[in-house]
This record gives sequence, structure tokens and C-alpha cells, in this order.
Amino acid sequence: MKKAIALIVLTSFASSLLAADAREEVAQAAKKLGEKANYSWKTTVAVPESAQFRPGPSEGKTEKDGFTHVKMSFGDNSFETVMKGDKTAFTNRDGEWQLAGEGQGQGGGRGGFMRNVRPPAAQAAEIAAGAKELKKEGDAIAGELTEDAAKSLMRMRRGGEGPAISNAKGSVKFWIKDGVLTKYEYKVSGKMDFNGNEIDLDRTTTVEVKDIGTTKVVVPEAAKAKLS
Repeated sequence: MKKAIALIVLTSFASSLLAADAREEVAQAAKKLGEKANYSWKTTVAVPESAQFRPGPSEGKTEKDGFTHVKMSFGDNSFETVMKGDKTAFTNRDGEWQLAGEGQGQGGGRGGFMRNVRPPAAQAAEIAAGAKELKKEGDAIAGELTEDAAKSLMRMRRGGEGPAISNAKGSVKFWIKDGVLTKYEYKVSGKMDFNGNEIDLDRTTTVEVKDIGTTKVVVPEAAKAKLS
């Protein structure tokens, strides 16, 4: 009996160590990506055919201690955002560059969303921290997300602000090559209150990193002027 209990304890302890190692591996892989001189990425979002909101693909480029430039689409609308340090500029509905936080009447909501756009190295680290536990699963590291982490990803912004969400759940997978994060995918689902109406959300987001060390970030002069 004592041997059986000891075996259970040792097995549980070993599993905890493996989970901790997997989480640390992802954290280090994201950190190494963030330390690269530059890289690009592509984000795609898959939703059911019946979904009311259909985010389009986005392309991003970033350089260490420099600019991050992202081009995004949502339905028939496309827009850009450029970040440097703690400042974010984005194109409003008229296609003009606007600094997030100014002119809250037009583009204020969009500006709030844009301030939450992060390069993969930063976002992946946050998602990994929001996993219940992580473990090896084939060629990936995977795990379930906490309810709070799933809610944050469903709102596509950090923090607790945003519409009410219930039955939130999610999962995530990370792929690493030569110690550097190369891809991650997260799935979230639940119900969101949208202007008094409850809608079902079911979304799979895939982020693929590319052109590490060979990316060139070209920023529009109008965006630079806003961030200066």
C-alpha cells in the first residue's frame, strides 16, 4: 500500500515537473524570438460559416527596439497599425493615420483594439502564462486555457474590459524549432453579450512566424510623424 502511494506521489511530481518544463520551454522560445533582429508573421482566423463576425487574415512585421507594422482586415474593411515603444498609430475609417487615444469620437473603439495588438513573441508568452498546464503533444506543446485567458482572447484585447462572456473555454498549441517559437494556434469558444444579444463565438487563430532575420519593416511617413 505504501509503495503504491509513493508511486502515485512520484508520478504526480514527475508530471508537474514535465508541465513546468514545457511551460518554460515555450516562454524561452518566445523570448528568443523577441530577441531576434526582426521577423514577420501571418495570422489567420477560422470561424464557422454561420459566424456573424469574420476576421480576415493579417500580416505583420517587427524589428527589435524599432517599429512594428501590421496590416489587418475585418469583413470588407482593412486597416493598418504601427507601434513603437508605448505609442500606437492606426488608420481610421477615412484612411488617415491617427494616434491611439486621440479623437475618441471616430476610431476610438478601433484605437482601443489597436493598442492591444502585439507581436507573436509577446502574445505567445501571455497565452502560455494563461494555460492551465502545458505538455508535449506530438511535435507541439499543448494545453487547455484558463477561463480568464479564454475570455481575454475572445475579446481580442487584454484586461477585463469588454462585453460579458460566459461558458468561455479554450486550448493552445505551440511549435518550436531550434529553440525559437515558429507557430502557435489557439481555439476559443463561448457566448458573448453583444448590444444585449447573446451570440455564440467559436474561433481558431493560427499565427505563423517567418523571415526571421531577413524582414525589412517599411513604415509610412504619416505614421512615423504621429509616433514621433
